[in-house]
Amino acid sequence: MSASANPFGQVLVALVTPFTADGEVDWPAVEKHIDDVISAGADGIVVTGTTGETSTLTDPEKLRLVEVGKDVASGRASIITGGGSNETAHAIELYKASEKAGADGIMIVTPYYNKPTQAGILTHFRMVADATDLPVILYDIPGRTGVQIKYETIMRLAKHPNILAVKDAKGDFSEVSRVLNQTDLMYFSGDDANVLPHLAIGATGLIGVTANIAPTPYRQMIDAVNAGDLATATAAHQKLEPLVRAVMTHVPGTVAAKYILHGLGRIGSPRVRLPLVGPEEWEAAQIEDEIDLVRDIPGVDFSNFRPDRNAAAGGALPKVAGTTR
Repeated sequence: MSASANPFGQVLVALVTPFTADGEVDWPAVEKHIDDVISAGADGIVVTGTTGETSTLTDPEKLRLVEVGKDVASGRASIITGGGSNETAHAIELYKASEKAGADGIMIVTPYYNKPTQAGILTHFRMVADATDLPVILYDIPGRTGVQIKYETIMRLAKHPNILAVKDAKGDFSEVSRVLNQTDLMYFSGDDANVLPHLAIGATGLIGVTANIAPTPYRQMIDAVNAGDLATATAAHQKLEPLVRAVMTHVPGTVAAKYILHGLGRIGSPRVRLPLVGPEEWEAAQIEDEIDLVRDIPGVDFSNFRPDRNAAAGGALPKVAGTTR
């Protein structure tokens, strides 16, 4: 697929936002982490998404993450801004500012908490997409937002010239196939455990949490699928399985990803912002048990894994509160 047809990339990392121990954004760690994942095979970075703790970031932090991402990527990967808002006016304002900051694309989450009707969802997405010239990924994740983007709504949104893709965390494979058959929309897997099944039915790529830790096997999987090499893609999927389980099944993905990245010495602190907290003792033990099953993942050496449960405990209250306005 050409860059003009797909402006996003195929291996997209749902980037964690590294914090210091007191909960402030660790900007040098952000730069290093972005460079690390790009060097390991990512061709797209989604900043300020769910995994980036968007709900507890301030708008200035979100815009600076775009600016830092663009500077570090230096053309090697696209920088997509995620998150948005459940207030349409604020979402428009934020995405316009993100475009000015240099974002290559935007990912718009379904409005959460207020549970709009499908007509409201349609209007929200259209108005945000109208407000920017950037290519748009719709983010369908009813487990977090409380409402799904129904098939009929996706079909209507597919006609908008700026709406090019969907990040699917709904897991309805028959609907994905149906939309792929009837539109030109690209699909990105939003469920780390289902990346290969999504690719097998025609998805373009992934937007993954586990890719913070191990982008290289996802790069190998994508390249193998592109080459029609199912055996190599399946091997990468199987090697990733215990790591995906460690990241995605015991605590929120960003909590586990930071815990593991810190244990590998790749970020300086595993801190998350409240109301997220680090894993409790029994949750940390479960994550570590899964890590013990990981074998031969390229680019990751778990023989040097040194988790720190004390450093991860609790959550931080930053000096400047995140805001939805």
